[in-house]
Amino acid sequence: MITPILILASMLAADVAPVRPPAVPLVTHDPYFSIWSATDLLTGSATKHWTGTDQPLNGLARIDGETFRFLGDQPRGVAAMKQVGFELTPTRTIYAFEAKGVRVGLTFLTPALPGDLEVLSRPVTYISFEARSIDGREHTVALDFAASSLIATNTPEQKVAWSRVKFGGVDALRAGTVEQPVLEKSGDLLRIDWGYVYLAAPGNEAGLRMQAGYGALATFAQTGELPDSDELDATGYGAHVLLLSAAFDLGKVGKEAVSRYVMLAYDDVWSLEYFNRRLRPYWRRNGMGVEGLLRAAAEEHEKLLARSIAFDKALTEDLVKVGGPEYAALSITAYRQTLAAHKIAADIDGSPVCMSKENLSNGSIDTVDVLYPAAPFFLLLNPKLLEAQMIPVLNYAQMARWPWPYAPHDLGKYPLANGQGYGGGEKTERNQMPVEESGNMLILTAAIAKAEGNAELAKKYWALLTKWAEYLSAKGMDPEEQLSTDDFAGHLAHNTNLSLKAILALKSYADLAGQLGHRAEAEKYGAMSKEMAAKWVTMAADGDHYRLAFDKPGSWSQKYNLVWDRILGYNIFPAELAKKEIAYYGTRENAFGLPLDNRATYTKLDWLIWTATLADNQRDFQAIAHYGYKFANESPTRVPLSDWYFTTDGKQRGFQARSVVGGIFIKMLSEGAMWKKWASGAAKF
Repeated sequence: MITPILILASMLAADVAPVRPPAVPLVTHDPYFSIWSATDLLTGSATKHWTGTDQPLNGLARIDGETFRFLGDQPRGVAAMKQVGFELTPTRTIYAFEAKGVRVGLTFLTPALPGDLEVLSRPVTYISFEARSIDGREHTVALDFAASSLIATNTPEQKVAWSRVKFGGVDALRAGTVEQPVLEKSGDLLRIDWGYVYLAAPGNEAGLRMQAGYGALATFAQTGELPDSDELDATGYGAHVLLLSAAFDLGKVGKEAVSRYVMLAYDDVWSLEYFNRRLRPYWRRNGMGVEGLLRAAAEEHEKLLARSIAFDKALTEDLVKVGGPEYAALSITAYRQTLAAHKIAADIDGSPVCMSKENLSNGSIDTVDVLYPAAPFFLLLNPKLLEAQMIPVLNYAQMARWPWPYAPHDLGKYPLANGQGYGGGEKTERNQMPVEESGNMLILTAAIAKAEGNAELAKKYWALLTKWAEYLSAKGMDPEEQLSTDDFAGHLAHNTNLSLKAILALKSYADLAGQLGHRAEAEKYGAMSKEMAAKWVTMAADGDHYRLAFDKPGSWSQKYNLVWDRILGYNIFPAELAKKEIAYYGTRENAFGLPLDNRATYTKLDWLIWTATLADNQRDFQAIAHYGYKFANESPTRVPLSDWYFTTDGKQRGFQARSVVGGIFIKMLSEGAMWKKWASGAAKF
C-alpha cells in the first residue's frame, strides 16, 4: 500500500509503478559510507547507517523569519515542512516540501555509473537544494544542511577532531576520530572509525557560510544564521558529537527557482586489507588525494548530473520494457543498495578490486555465494566489475594455503580479506559449500565469457577451473549432505537445486573448453552434462513438480538455479521442466509470495525473481515478480531492502542492505539483445 504523501513528481517512464521503499537510499557508496531514511517522511526520524545506528543529516529552511525542518528530526520543537513529492531513480533520491508559500526541492545524487569506475569509486554524494515561491509573492529564504560527526565513528563515545580546509575553489569542513584505528576491526555490525567525513561546497556560492560545532543547528533554528564562530561546547548531541554545517542565505526568492548544493564525502585513506597488504581506494590509485577528489567533483557536478539523468532514463525505460512497471520499480529500489555493499579498491598494479560485505549475515568479505546472486547486476552493467570480485577468489584458491579441491566460500571478514573465515576457516571441511561455490565460479566464468565475447578469464585460470569441474563430475549429480547458499535452512543431502547448479556448471566448463579450443574436454563434459540432466529429470520427478531432495517424495523447492540453462543458451533440460514448476508454484503462494521450499514460509527476494524468470511468458513472470514488488512496497520492517522475509506477512526474517538484491536484474539477462546492448557498452553515459 502506497502512503498518499509519497507522490512521484516527475517519473522518467510514465508506467513505472510507484514505490515506497522500506528504507530510502540517501548517501550510498560502500558498506561504511551508507546513510538511509527509514520513514515515509524524511522528517520522521533521524537518518541512519544501514546497520540502524543513527548518522544524522539535518536540513532546515528559514522562511520569512520562521524555521521549518525538511530533513531529519532535529531540532525538537521545530515544525516539519509538508512533504509533497518523492521520486526514486537509479542514481537520485528526490523530495519536495512546502511551507508558507515556498517549495523546497531536495535531491541526493550519487553518480553511480557502473561503466565509469573513476566516477563510480568516488565517495561523493551531491545534496542539492532548490527554493521557489508558489504563492506569487517573494519570500526571504535561508537553508541549512548539517552532517553529524557520527558518520566517522563506530560508537558515539569516540572522540572526534575537526578542521576547516580550503581546496582552491572548494571550502570544506572535516571530522574524524582522534584515535584513527585504521583497519583494526573486522566483522558485521560495525561503522568506520578511521578516515574523515567532509562537508564541502563551492566557495564562491553567494550567501554561503560553513561552521563546525555543537549548537549550529539550534542557532540557525532560532536566528536563521550560523554562530559567529565555531562552537566547541557540547550541547544537543552528546559529549563528543559535533555537526558540520553549511548555510545559504538565498535572500528574496520569487517564482524563479534558486539552487545551491553541497558535497558529502568520505576519505577512508586505506580501504581494504588483501592478504596482509593494505589497499587504497580506487580513486586514489594515481596519487589523487582528497583535494583533487573534491575539486574534480565540484568541477564536474553539472556534467555528472546530466549523465546521471540520461542513465536513469535509459535504464528505467529498458527495465519497464523487459519486466513491466513493478519490476522496474523493484529494480530501481535495489540499484544503489547493490553497489553500496561493495568497496572498489586498487591493487598494487592499479587494477580494480571490488569486494562485497555480507551485511547483517556474518560480515564476510567477497563471499562467493553472495557475488553469485548479485552477479546479474554486474553482468548487465559492467562485467569487469564482476571480474574484479572473482579474481581475488581465483587467486586465493591457487594458493598452497587453500587445501581443498573445490572453491572457497569467502576471503575473510570485511574489510580484512586474509583468508576464509566462514565455518571455522579454511582448514575446516564440515561447513564448507563444495558444490555451491565451485558451481558458482564455473557458471559465472562462462557468463562473463558470454558478456565480454571472449574466454580470457577462463584461459588464465584454466587449471583451477578444470580441478573444480573434475570435483563436480564426481560429487555434483547427487550431492552429499552439505550446505548450499541457503545455509540458514541447514545441511541437506541429495539437494536437487544444488544438483542443477552442478550440472549447469559442468556444461559451462564444456562451453568454455570449446571457446578455448580444448575439444576433448568440451565433448566429454558436454556429453556428461546432458546425461546428468536427463538423469536429474527422472530422479527428481514428483508428479506435477520436482522435489526438494531426490530422496524426499512430496517435497518441493524453487529451482532458481535452472535459470542459467536458458540465459546461457544451453537448453540441456527439457522446456517442460520449467513449465511444470511454474504451474506448480501457483498452488503454493502466500500473501507475499512463494516460499523458498516446503520447509518454511520464508523466501528469498533474489531467488524469487530468478524463479519468475523461468517463466516463458510475461504474464507468469509478472505474477511471481509482483510479490517482490509488494514486499518492497508494503513490508512493515523499515530497513534497507531485505532479501530474506516471511511470505505470510512481509516481515523481515533476516539480512538487509545486501548486494544480493542485484540478482533482481537477472530478467534483463534473459533478453539477449538487451544484455548485449548494456554489457557491450552500447549504452554509454
